[in-house]
Amino acid sequence: MRIVLASQSASRRAMLSAAGVPFEAVSAGVDEEAAKAGLRDLNARDLADALAELKALRVSGRDPEALVLGSDSVVALEDGTLLDKPETRAQAAEHLRLMSGKRHELVSAVVIAEQCKPVWRVVDRAKMHVRPLSDAFIETYLDAEWPAIAGCVGCYRIEGPGAQLFARIEGSQFTVLGLPLLPVLDYLRVRGMMPS
Repeated sequence: MRIVLASQSASRRAMLSAAGVPFEAVSAGVDEEAAKAGLRDLNARDLADALAELKALRVSGRDPEALVLGSDSVVALEDGTLLDKPETRAQAAEHLRLMSGKRHELVSAVVIAEQCKPVWRVVDRAKMHVRPLSDAFIETYLDAEWPAIAGCVGCYRIEGPGAQLFARIEGSQFTVLGLPLLPVLDYLRVRGMMPS
């Protein structure tokens, strides 16, 4: 059975490749904005889970014989506000100011679908402690990272200059990168798709 990642995310592809997982990556073709509008009453955990499932099922519907991994990440501020991917540089700067000197939660979910049904899922959380950020730092950071971070919830790539935003991170780096990798690898081993 083939493994298909329902994502074109560079960090998710890199994690699976580095871990030695044989997979193909395809776009889920999901209108995330429309999906989020219909799911706007959900909390961060349930929203990440629902979006991951939607992506997995969409691709599984096109390729029912594959094992399809759908994944999504959501950022929740301490007051419960959910941040989406920034649409403009100005919006990215505003997100960074909102996170500055505070803790937020990054929730990453993965759902595996087979024959158009979800067969496994996990949701993991990381607590992200952002150090106080000056306006000058934010502008310098965005000079270096915009527009590359336009597709990144939270405005950071932790594997690059985004690491400079944080005083402390509690949780798995894989979760921060957008895919709770260790539970996925365990499931693939249980299914006999990875050596155990």
